[in-house]
Amino acid sequence: MYIGKYKLYIIETGYFYLDGGAMFGIIPKPLWEKTNPADEVNRTKLAARNLLLVSDNKKILIDTGMGEKWDQKSTTIYKIEQQPAAVELALKNFGFSSGDITDVILTHLHFDHTGGSTKIENGKLIPSFSNATYHVQKKNFDWAMNPSDRDKGSYLKENFEPLLENGVINFLDGEDNFDDEISFKIINGHTFSQQIIKINDASDTLLFCGDLFPFAAHIRLPYIMGYDLQPLVTLKEKKEILQKAAEENWKLFFEHDPVNAYATVKFTDKGIATDKLFRNFE
Repeated sequence: MYIGKYKLYIIETGYFYLDGGAMFGIIPKPLWEKTNPADEVNRTKLAARNLLLVSDNKKILIDTGMGEKWDQKSTTIYKIEQQPAAVELALKNFGFSSGDITDVILTHLHFDHTGGSTKIENGKLIPSFSNATYHVQKKNFDWAMNPSDRDKGSYLKENFEPLLENGVINFLDGEDNFDDEISFKIINGHTFSQQIIKINDASDTLLFCGDLFPFAAHIRLPYIMGYDLQPLVTLKEKKEILQKAAEENWKLFFEHDPVNAYATVKFTDKGIATDKLFRNFE
């Protein structure tokens, strides 16, 4: 798929599992398990799906997956299913390497979105993409450095503090345009100052949804994660985004849906609903 000057590649880095109840909030299990079945301990499967944008002079990676820095206990808790050097392997499938990446845009700093941003080399934590600038919302970074007791388990400083120490972070302050095709939309329901990424030209729009719509099932308005710090804010944000997506035929890109990479939505008698689902760029 091309949008403007960019060719888009889906970067699949593996899977992990989180509690199904936490992923769907107040929605009863008999409803959510129809689309996202649970395992024997009530976990449901999530993809760690990133997006690569390639132009003549830029190779931009959006989010970096779970990373490699997990001990056996955590690997078991989250049932992490990925090959060693998962991001590197996924890039290699398209003829690229980590050293080719010029920019990394991080939606927010939860471990499943920035775990691959750093790696251990010779006993030291260093940036995984040696030639890249990492673009992060300053408010989200500040929250990540001093999170609440409720969400501190999602912000692991080993994933982002070394980026600051190595001087590779470009702090962003609110909504802005990265360039003619890429812009940022700030949302605050899931965590503070998550940036979702809009890629568009005159004829096509793709929205990298981050944790606003983790799964295709979350297109339904009441389906809101228990992880969200401000669920009523999430609800408002979903309504606004879905209205625009239905009006303008946006493609909604899912970072975590284990089957579907993106979808379009449409107006129906019962509100906005999923129209078409896609597993890859066609």
